[in-house]
Amino acid sequence: MARNKLKQPSSAYTPHNKIKLVRAGSEYFTLLISIINNAKHTLHLQVYIFDYDDTGKQVADALLAAVKRNVQVFLLADAYASHALPGHFVKQLTDGGINFRFFQPFFKSKYFYIGRRMHHKLIVADAAHCMIGGINIGDRYNDMPEQKAWLDFALYAEGDIAREVCLLAVQMWSGFFKKKGRTANCDAAQIPFTLKQHSYSPVRLRRNDWVRSKSDITATYREIFATSATQITILCSYFMPGIVLKKSILRAVRRGVRIRVIMAGASDIGLAKNAERFMYDWLLRNKVEIYEYQPNILHGKLAVCDNKWVTIGSYNLNNISAYASVELNMDVNDAHFAVQTEKILEEIIANDCLAITKQQLSHATNILKRLARWCSYNIVRLLFFLFTFYFKQRKW
Repeated sequence: MARNKLKQPSSAYTPHNKIKLVRAGSEYFTLLISIINNAKHTLHLQVYIFDYDDTGKQVADALLAAVKRNVQVFLLADAYASHALPGHFVKQLTDGGINFRFFQPFFKSKYFYIGRRMHHKLIVADAAHCMIGGINIGDRYNDMPEQKAWLDFALYAEGDIAREVCLLAVQMWSGFFKKKGRTANCDAAQIPFTLKQHSYSPVRLRRNDWVRSKSDITATYREIFATSATQITILCSYFMPGIVLKKSILRAVRRGVRIRVIMAGASDIGLAKNAERFMYDWLLRNKVEIYEYQPNILHGKLAVCDNKWVTIGSYNLNNISAYASVELNMDVNDAHFAVQTEKILEEIIANDCLAITKQQLSHATNILKRLARWCSYNIVRLLFFLFTFYFKQRKW
């Protein structure tokens, strides 16, 4: 297939899309494998974490089978987060015909990393079917016999937006490497839609990559806080908004907007959770409602504004996502979809969350916990500064 020129994906809404909210676990991986199994020409999978476990092997087997059907398969994994992939497994992928690369972060050693990560998670097949969210490839994100998947979500889409995702995937594969190699064609035939006009969902692709002067997702959240009239519900795994977004939150609250944030109860990063809890007093004083998810780890990243539009993807509300990582979200401007998503979040709040109140926070916190949270908060702020300072000073 001829090499595709590095066209730029659009940041405008594409009108003709069929979409579905997908929850992590068997629902997500069943659909992921189905996308792979039904690919006809080209397939891009780009992910932060690709684990060498049962789920990783299952996905790899499906990719290798696609190659045998003469599908061009391109797999890009972040070099830091996926560094544990064994060499023999990578060799199995490449020997099987998969075009495989690691996205190399800056300033990485065996035990320490500071700098830019490819944090987004996407799959796109034949420039026609795509899925974007916060879900990595690994048993933690799947429903296993002895454990349920971490709470996370993705957006599946067919239609115009899939071509934009394909263009971005090609750009990531080819544009950031000196040795460009093979790429995929994003000019595939459009899907023949059978939906009625009112069933289409406008969707736009949103990127954050400070190095490439992209801050679309940060702008989306600022738009949410600036334009919301009634209610914002946020689900976020690592919620530590910087100064700009904190000011946006305050302005929204002062206009009378109800803001609810669903956060992790237990976290896979204890330091980050302690730092997050240090912010609870500020949030509660400013009338932001806090709910901690209880059943297991919360890893999702999405928001619903006024039951009218939704953003979903890999972006956390913190300065790492804003200024260091390569992040990807999709915005959906569809009231019906927003209402459905809000209902799911309502059920999570009602059935799986602990409401954090001023009284509850006071009773559950002693001076030692306050000190630990203050220390964690300031350590995380320092780490955020170290992670982002270099990129805020220099654009590559």
